Amino acid sequence: MGNISGMINAQTLAQITQRFQFLEAKLASGVAPGEIAGLTREYSGLRPVVESIAAYEALLEEIEGAEAMLDDPEMRALAEDELPGLRERREAAEAHLRIALLPKDAADDKPAMIEIRPGTGGDEAALFAADLLRMYQRYSEAQGWQFEIIEEQATELGGIKEVIARVAGDGVFAKLKYESGVHRVQRVPETESGGRIHTSAATVAVLPEAEDVDIDIPATDIRIDTMRASGAGGQHVNTTDSAVRITHIPTGIMVTSSQKSQHRNRELAMEVLKSRLYDLERSKIDGERSADRKAQVGSGDRSERIRTYNFPQGRMTDHRINLTLYRLDAIMQGDLDEVIEALTAEAQANLLAEMDG
Repeated sequence: MGNISGMINAQTLAQITQRFQFLEAKLASGVAPGEIAGLTREYSGLRPVVESIAAYEALLEEIEGAEAMLDDPEMRALAEDELPGLRERREAAEAHLRIALLPKDAADDKPAMIEIRPGTGGDEAALFAADLLRMYQRYSEAQGWQFEIIEEQATELGGIKEVIARVAGDGVFAKLKYESGVHRVQRVPETESGGRIHTSAATVAVLPEAEDVDIDIPATDIRIDTMRASGAGGQHVNTTDSAVRITHIPTGIMVTSSQKSQHRNRELAMEVLKSRLYDLERSKIDGERSADRKAQVGSGDRSERIRTYNFPQGRMTDHRINLTLYRLDAIMQGDLDEVIEALTAEAQANLLAEMDG
């Protein structure tokens, strides 16, 4: 069979297939309402893995059949003709299967909170933060996701001091998690008549949304304040006392939401707070796990400069994977597929290397 296929444990494959069949039977026979969501999620997650297993096992059988034909003088030439192509297909199916078998981040299928804040660079950084917000909004819309702004503080020039948005849909966190870090922009500011190139930056944090099962906050740990919403230069001003600020006393984390409905604000602010606490917990576990290995793509170090957007040259460079694309306009319009796919492939390659290591 060659030494590569020895790496995939047939027993593991059988166990996964059995689990899938069990879930299929259970869902078909009727399940308690409380169990449906969890079982359906597991079933959907296993389906592509089981399809990869079936394709891989069918190829192994074909190869076995062709190898048996080598002993038959009449069939030998045909088998010799077929085997190289079959073995090549087996290698591809195996590579595909090994990626499908990689341990999944439990948060991959969750909705996400995107927080964007301008870094160094004053007004220009705030304008760039607004550009990043539009980029993620357009990308999310192209994916068919829901994009909802929870908290936005605008500047008078149309930039952003801070924004928090919630994104919901299929596999949101899996695709957006590599966006956390410092995004640097190089361009001539519209406000500058001299035409000199400025460098400024904005920080993006993408947090998976926590469910109640992930994080439980005792009521005694929070303080809720209601206040009048305010905005820049008459924009975004909401005359009702609807802004809600929640303070998490043990950590000092403060979250504000100033949408029209006070009830929805409380709900949204709690969602952001849970996501931040869940993210803290994940970072702690991740830190313990990765203390003895090199930093990986998407390791979530938010002080790391991950990307440069150079407008005069029309290029975007992702420094983690040395990827440079000369189509900045399309990227700023939300065309992020190529860079996100490349980051995902790199993260998978790192995981495979780690498991083989």
